[in-house]
Amino acid sequence: MQPNSVQRFETLSSALGLAIAGLMASITSAVAQQNIPVCQPPTAGEYVLLVVSPTADNQKQLRSALPNELQATTCQYLTETVTRIGGFKKIDDANRWARYINNIVGLSAIITTRPVDTAQSQPSSPSQTVSYNPQVLGEGYAVLVDYFNRPELASNVQQVVGGNVGFASYGQRPYLLAVYTTNQQEAYSTLQKLNDRGFIAVLVDSRKVVLLRSVVRLQ
Repeated sequence: MQPNSVQRFETLSSALGLAIAGLMASITSAVAQQNIPVCQPPTAGEYVLLVVSPTADNQKQLRSALPNELQATTCQYLTETVTRIGGFKKIDDANRWARYINNIVGLSAIITTRPVDTAQSQPSSPSQTVSYNPQVLGEGYAVLVDYFNRPELASNVQQVVGGNVGFASYGQRPYLLAVYTTNQQEAYSTLQKLNDRGFIAVLVDSRKVVLLRSVVRLQ
């Protein structure tokens, strides 16, 4: 009986040791996660890519695909571990690198920016989003217009598109929503009309757009 008791004791000790080792590994991993710095916000007029890269392999693979001149750092964005790539002065450049990273590395990127004019808008401005009920748009195309903190432009956009204009967020930046459609030709046509009239309009994947208000109230 005694040898069996010793064997059971050794088995129990071994199992307990493995459990403690696993727990310590989890704690170490959690501590390491907590040590990741919070992402720095963009400077005024800068476009930043936040590439979701939760593992060391993701981060290594991403860095090996990027040229040395790009500013890449690992940081914490909300609950995600991301690689922050900053220094872009044009949204076209940021979009091009986001597509490159998705095609070459297979990781998705968020584009965020901070407008050059950071002055607070009046309460009547659509940039006041506290009382809104955000909803992510479905599959399709969204044509967005940069209104440069001038909500009165919504009336002009409405005349061009011949319908209501909404208010939306893309890349954590507010835009007027000129049209949301699953018809690619309609989206391109609306984009062309707005650009011809001198508006700064972009065509984006509507699944990355958050609808803040379906209709902007015109003053």
